[in-house]
Amino acid sequence: MSFEIVQQDITKLKVDAIVNAANTQLKMGGGVCGAIFRAAGASKLQEACNKLAPIKTGEAVITPGFNLPAKYVIHTAGPIYSQWSKEDNLRLLHNAYTNSLKLAVEHECKSIAFPLISSRIYGYPKDEALKVATSAIKEFLQDYDIDVKLAVLDKEALIKGKE
Repeated sequence: MSFEIVQQDITKLKVDAIVNAANTQLKMGGGVCGAIFRAAGASKLQEACNKLAPIKTGEAVITPGFNLPAKYVIHTAGPIYSQWSKEDNLRLLHNAYTNSLKLAVEHECKSIAFPLISSRIYGYPKDEALKVATSAIKEFLQDYDIDVKLAVLDKEALIKGKE
């Protein structure tokens, strides 16, 4: 079991599952979501997602990875920061990580990679999002053996995560 923060493109990571920071309708979006759809094969991934949508904020579902190096894509909907109270944001973001990790374990994944969920388009402050991600992942790793990578795009998040 290991946890590391890396500055890499999540679509290129060789892990059993990658996590898509999805919307509740599981539609192809922008940012990380769009990149994952394009790398997986947008039409195939959208067809698989259509069978599982909609999901609630904090929930997670799983699809094949199609053209990705990862076997699976776990889709989770993080909170839109401006729509929830601080306590609800914290709980829902924590649930997004935990529910994704549970699905990975249920599907016998030995490794998983996350983006920093809700931190861009959904407006969650990056520092807070990083704290929630780190906390949720470390809590989960106390009981389960899975390698976890948190793939961030900017050096600032990488440095803060390693402090």
